[in-house]
Amino acid sequence: MTLEPSTRRQLLASSGVAALSGIAGCTDFGGDNGNNEPDDTNDSEATTDTSEENSTDEDDENNDTSDGEANETDEDNENGHILSITVEDGDGNSIEGATVQLGGDELAGEETTGNETAGNESGNETANQEAENGYNGDTDSEGQIEFTGLVDGEYTIFASAEDYAESEENVEIDGDDEEVTIVLEEGGSNLAVETEYNSREEYAQPGDSFDDFEDLSAWSITEGNAEEDADVSFTGSQSVRLFTEEEGENMVIERDLESDNPDLTDLDFSMAVRTPTPENIAVEFRFVDVYGSSRIYQLPSIAYRGNDPGWFRTAPGVFEEDEYPPEMDFLDRLEVRIHHTGEGAEVWVDDIRTHEKPDSGYLVLSWDDGLRGFYEEASPLHDEYGVNAVQSAVRQWTINGREDVMTRGELLERQEAGDQIVAHGTHARFAEMDPDDLADTVETDKQFKVNSGFEGANFITFPHNSFNSTVLDIVSDYYYAGGYNQAGSVNLTAVYGFDPLVLPRTIGYDLEICQQCVDTAAQYNQCTVLNFHDFDLDNTINEGEYEELLQYIVETDNVEVITVKELWQMRTENH
Repeated sequence: MTLEPSTRRQLLASSGVAALSGIAGCTDFGGDNGNNEPDDTNDSEATTDTSEENSTDEDDENNDTSDGEANETDEDNENGHILSITVEDGDGNSIEGATVQLGGDELAGEETTGNETAGNESGNETANQEAENGYNGDTDSEGQIEFTGLVDGEYTIFASAEDYAESEENVEIDGDDEEVTIVLEEGGSNLAVETEYNSREEYAQPGDSFDDFEDLSAWSITEGNAEEDADVSFTGSQSVRLFTEEEGENMVIERDLESDNPDLTDLDFSMAVRTPTPENIAVEFRFVDVYGSSRIYQLPSIAYRGNDPGWFRTAPGVFEEDEYPPEMDFLDRLEVRIHHTGEGAEVWVDDIRTHEKPDSGYLVLSWDDGLRGFYEEASPLHDEYGVNAVQSAVRQWTINGREDVMTRGELLERQEAGDQIVAHGTHARFAEMDPDDLADTVETDKQFKVNSGFEGANFITFPHNSFNSTVLDIVSDYYYAGGYNQAGSVNLTAVYGFDPLVLPRTIGYDLEICQQCVDTAAQYNQCTVLNFHDFDLDNTINEGEYEELLQYIVETDNVEVITVKELWQMRTENH
């Protein structure tokens, strides 16, 4: 199939659908000297490639046609139809640079449900098998844009522009070209596409400094290897590098606290971490009092990938505590422990800080992909128990009208009911994308969320928890908070100390683990983010268990269900 060039901005066809064109002993430092369960596995998604079959039939010179009109008609039918769109304001003036997106069943690529086993995830995740495909673009100086190569069917047009409210209109292609004029009314969201500041820079060092690793005289090495590193630091002139080449060997450094006798009662803790070997690593603080009782704060897994290490802050929640809790005002030592199950590991740590605790514990119920199962099965339970959810909606799936995802109207309905609608990209893995393509994707996604009236547009869930340093740099231009570092075990965060774009969360595949997260948040005034997809998937508890969980939550004292927006507000107000 060959498409003729258009005199206007044109969207070319691929496979019959429209697409956009153009766009050990104890030693001191200097000497020679696991509990990490997550086994990170690559996705086993069955990717289906849609091949382009653009073939031009050569006319047989022996086939006579009187005036060539028959051949021209055949070519037009093969190329599909043209949808011409004009965007105007209420006075009939054309709007240049308006964003137009085309959706519809005829544009949806082939999709499968793949099996994702990232971290401790032991279930399936709905997987994206469609590319951006370019069903969007901006109007020209005459307020016009064309989509070509369209087959017969029903389509939805989304049009938006700065300072105007978004408009949505349905159109049917039935054997001929179509022309549509869309009128945008003044108004629109108060949210901006770009952020006012880089949240990771603005809130890089919350709370109070506890140890900046400039003076290591109080520190010693008890397992593995460690050294000061003046070439790599998060703050100040140096950090500590922990490393090992032994398979499964832990790395532990400890600081004497008995001589200083700090009172760490009712405090949380955070630390800057950097590693080029994030697979199969857990990071933890272990506080031990003079009587031997201990409490462990742990980040069970690190989700970022690729040869692109960067610093992030972890404010791990309580993971384990002895039967007799330690006296946090009568401590013997602090251990910084790196657990790993791989062949070797290298981790830098820096800038340990302390944070006040909030007055209660908090819980975020995070649902990914905007699937219809939530709308039909889970949302009535949320309404019944009076708790809100955070919906991570995939823009392209919404625009294309996939039958198994919520429509824009249904998402807005859930927002009206109290849910928060956040970004989820196109479900492609951010860490594997070209940086320029990633920037275009997240900007387009943010524009769609803003223009659609989604008040959670400043927040994002990384598809497949895929991120690295480059991703964090790009995403921070458009979003303030989200993430995540995901694990299948108890995985909480301090409320006032987390990295804005590297929040932790727990996969909601096991009711008992979910309840443990609720209990821990309530007991230690921390926050747990529980993640779900669909009741039919292995990574999500079933509907009956979910109702049991909601009932458990509302009956548990000292824990409140909130949105990511509310969590971010607490984080920024208590920096």
